Formats: sequence, structure tokens, C-alpha cells
Amino acid sequence: MITISLCMIVKNEEEGLAKCLSSVKGIADEIVIVDTGSTDRTKEIAAQFTDRIFDFEWINDFSAARNYSFSKATKKYILWLDADDQIQEKDRLLFIKLKKKLTLDVDSVTMSYNLAFDESGNVTSSLRRNRLVRRDRSFQWIGPVHEYLAVWGNIQNSDVSITHGKNKAYTDRNLQIYLKREQAGEQFTPRDLYYFANELRDHAQYRKAILYYEMFLKGKQGWIEDNIQACTKMADCFGKLGDKEKYFESMCMTLSYDKPRAEVCYAIGIHFLEDNKYDIAIFWFTAAVDCGIDKNNMAMVNPAHSTWLPHLQLCLCYDRLGQLEKANEHNEKALAYHPTHPSMLYNQKYFQNMFKDRIKEG
Repeated sequence: MITISLCMIVKNEEEGLAKCLSSVKGIADEIVIVDTGSTDRTKEIAAQFTDRIFDFEWINDFSAARNYSFSKATKKYILWLDADDQIQEKDRLLFIKLKKKLTLDVDSVTMSYNLAFDESGNVTSSLRRNRLVRRDRSFQWIGPVHEYLAVWGNIQNSDVSITHGKNKAYTDRNLQIYLKREQAGEQFTPRDLYYFANELRDHAQYRKAILYYEMFLKGKQGWIEDNIQACTKMADCFGKLGDKEKYFESMCMTLSYDKPRAEVCYAIGIHFLEDNKYDIAIFWFTAAVDCGIDKNNMAMVNPAHSTWLPHLQLCLCYDRLGQLEKANEHNEKALAYHPTHPSMLYNQKYFQNMFKDRIKEG
């Protein structure tokens, strides 16, 4: 069976670190903690799980810190997590099975990273990350902020998921790093342009975000999924600025990069629904359903955009067109994904009453 080093960088993570480290029981044969300047009980808590704790002077470079943590690993494979990540029990058991079966010809294993959930616990945002890598391949982290692990070779997709449980207040730390680099006249990579635009958008600097999305796209060097996301996020910026025409143009730009994504089809459907163009909206909502969920896609996905959400909108469109049977059909399909959703339960009663009234009238 393979052996695994868990490598983490931490700073002031006393709140969630114990839960994170407890969740790797039976998975990690070694735990490496690199502290970048904690002033709370982080190192004390880490010491309850490992004696391999190292200090690293923070230099505004996440990749430098992560690469240092990797350099301290001694086992065959390296697993990386953040302190606010956890491996749920079902995924821990799946991980242990994976560990028993994994062979040394695999260079990297991808796992879903579940980032957000609805009130029922359904995943609303996830993406795949290269999460478990062979140590002797010496893969490196790239980029001072919004860093990524550059891997190649034999990559295996797994059914294991890592759950993100954000326990810290959102800050402008990453934005400030980018702004300092911008002020210093640093040449941004295409990835920097994209993520700087994201930070600007997240902090409601929509016009400047649009400029950086445009620079990123004009460079024509981005990953396809980043290109598509840049278009949709730029559309969101135009939407926040009240420019519906530019919003629609930006969404349509995604179609020049690859086949339609459910998120895009759904957004275009909403655009036509708001203009009361129900037949066109139906086309796009149906396309969103047809896109399905690509579990091997490394990009950010929201399963709702190809499941219950478009069915709920199809219900609305068909109801507006007076096609109650079709409307009810799509409400039931939506309800199958989300059995406790109040809007769909309300719709269900509405259609039951409508059909009763029809029978009485007949």
C-alpha cells in the first residue's frame, strides 16, 4: 500500500485545524505543518497530531510556502489540504479504499472540491483539483496568489471529495497582493489577469474587473474553462452595472470557446425569460438540462444549473404559455432533486388545484 504525507500551510487556524487533521485518520502516514506566522494556538493544536512543524517567513507568496511544505514530505505521495478543509466520513472511507488500490504508476489523483452547499446539504459549487501527487515527481506550485499545482503524466480521477468549510471572514488580502504587484509595474501572466479580475469583481470594482477580463481574453492564452468563466463573470459585472445588452453579448462569447455549458444555457434562458420570450427561454433551459454534469471537468460547476433549476424555470415558462401538463411535469422533475423546496411544493399544490378545477368544469 502507498504511503501519504499530508502537507499544509497554516496561519492562525486554531478554530478549524483540529477538525481538519482529525478527518485524515487512516489516510495520512505523516503530517507536515508549515506555519507562516500564527499568533494564536495553531502550532499548539498541530503538535497534538504531529511533531513535523516548520516555520516559514511569509513573503506574500503562497506557492513558495506550499513548495516548502512539499519539500519536507518523506512519503511516496503528497496530499495537500487547507486548514478549513475536511474529509467527510464517507469520503474518508473512499480515500482509504483508494489508498489500498493505488499503484505507483499514477502521478496524480484528482478529487472534487466541494465549496458551497444549499440548506439541504446539496453541493452548489465544486471543482476538481489535483489533490494527491507522487512526491518523486517534484511537482511545483506556481503563482504567488491563486496558485496552482502544475502536474502532468498519468492522472486518475477519483470519487473522493474534499469539503471546504470556510471559517474565516472574507478579506481583501489577495486583492491587496495584486494591487501592490500592479503598482510595482509587474508583468501579469494570463492567469494573473484572470484572477485579478475575479478579485476586483468580488470587491464590486466592476468596471476595472471588466477591463482585466478583456485583457485576459484578448491575450488568447487562457485555459478554455477560464475563458468561459471570464465571459460569464464579465457578464455578471455588466449585469451589476445594468447593461443588459453587454451582459447578453458576454454570455454568448462563451459559445466561441467550446460546447455550451449548463451555467451559460441557464443564464441565457433567464435573459429571455425576463423579456417574456418564453419559447426561446424554453430552448435554453432545455439545453441546460441536456448539458448534464461532467464529473471529470476540472472547472467550477454548480449541479443545480443542469438539474432542478432549469426544470423549475421550464415549469414557469410552460405555465405562462398555458401548458399546465408540461409545467407540472417539470415541477415534479425539479422536486425529485429538491424534495423540500418551498417554491416547488407550492407549485405542486397549485397544479393539483388547477387539475381538480378542470375536472369539476369538465
